[in-house]
Amino acid sequence: MSSGPGAASVPAPDSNDSPPALTTRSSRKPSMFGSLRTRNYRLFFLGQVVSNTGTWMQRIAQDWLVLSLTGSATAVGITTALQFLPMLLFGLYGGVLVDRLPKRPTLLVTQTSMAATGIALAVLTLTGHVEVWHVYLAALAVGLATVVDNPARQSFVTEMVGPDQLQNAVSLNSANFQSARLIGPAVAGLMITGVGTGWAFLANGLSFVAPIAGLLLMRARELYVVERAPRAKGQLREGLRYVAGRPELIWTIVLAGFVSTFGFNFPVYLSAFADDVFRAGAGSYSLFNTLMAVGSLAGALLAARRGTARMRVLVVGAVAFGTMEIVAAFAPSLWLFALLMAPIGMFGMTVNVTANSSIQMSTDPAMRGRVMALYMMVFMGGAPLGAPIAGWITDAYGVRAGLAVGGAISVAAAVTIALVLARVGGLRLSLGWERGHPQVRFVPRETREKQLASAA
Repeated sequence: MSSGPGAASVPAPDSNDSPPALTTRSSRKPSMFGSLRTRNYRLFFLGQVVSNTGTWMQRIAQDWLVLSLTGSATAVGITTALQFLPMLLFGLYGGVLVDRLPKRPTLLVTQTSMAATGIALAVLTLTGHVEVWHVYLAALAVGLATVVDNPARQSFVTEMVGPDQLQNAVSLNSANFQSARLIGPAVAGLMITGVGTGWAFLANGLSFVAPIAGLLLMRARELYVVERAPRAKGQLREGLRYVAGRPELIWTIVLAGFVSTFGFNFPVYLSAFADDVFRAGAGSYSLFNTLMAVGSLAGALLAARRGTARMRVLVVGAVAFGTMEIVAAFAPSLWLFALLMAPIGMFGMTVNVTANSSIQMSTDPAMRGRVMALYMMVFMGGAPLGAPIAGWITDAYGVRAGLAVGGAISVAAAVTIALVLARVGGLRLSLGWERGHPQVRFVPRETREKQLASAA
């Protein structure tokens, strides 16, 4: 990415060229799988297909093993907390490190460490020596690696494809993850039932061979040149000041945080709808999650087809997401509620992908690790903070009220932030109809003033 917002990329060079600079706009038209034309990204994507599947397998096996060892749901919660707590505590410091370090070698270290963790847990489980504290330690180790691995992977996408294909690559990454979300748990269930949790851990550890091999096979000369931040004092504060001084960044992160904190508490809502509202058991809970994953996959692929990340898409996606949640909250039947999971997943993924890619495209290369670490900390940390609130509302007023409130807060946040950005940018909301479709745009206020003057 260039040193300023809105810059784009040039196609990858021939073998005799120097690494490409991020300076000019590519004329390539948006394509759903356009970024896969880039060899380096194709290697990365294929490696992540295998690794993400293994990661979902380990998540399922890990929770099942802890429950088997302790019989305690609280112990399962502790395991999850240990895996995500490092990102909340140290995420910003991880971003500082990522801005200083070369991305590919950094990813080789983090991916290797997570592979070693999975293999160690597999050995302990298969030999019958595993104890619950081993699982806690493994979850914490993965969480610590994620502190660096997550912002490094997010930032490295631009180095592989350049800003012109960034939205497409981010969207395909999300589609990749959602595909693994559909496949991984199913494979893990079969493996746990057939041969035991230890083999699921081993499969996850070995799955990291694919992304590590992909990183090693990449052609360094075809990576886009990105400025690295020199080591200096005060870089964390510098990153926070940078975000605070950029309305398009701070408000995008705030909106994503509101949606994540209050709208993405599906483990609380879906289990309660399955058991308390429709009294249909675990099968319906699985159905809800599957349909939401299908919708999320569709949303990621549609985002890949759009090719651009616009604020109006983010706002409209958040409004649609919250509205669908409100509608689902009052769905009278199980099947109607289940069908609404697909559009909820689709619009939720639209918010996620659009926020992710727009933040990356608006951020200076030397700041990208810190900014993406802040975004991921807010987005990933939102749900654990919002879950107790959602649980309290559900216990006090019922799950329908909890889901409706979550949707209403998402809508209110989107509308409020849209109005704030419009005021800051001297824009106004324009509603219209074009080619048989409703159009929502932000246009300069002076355009309206000129139209009124000419009409007079």
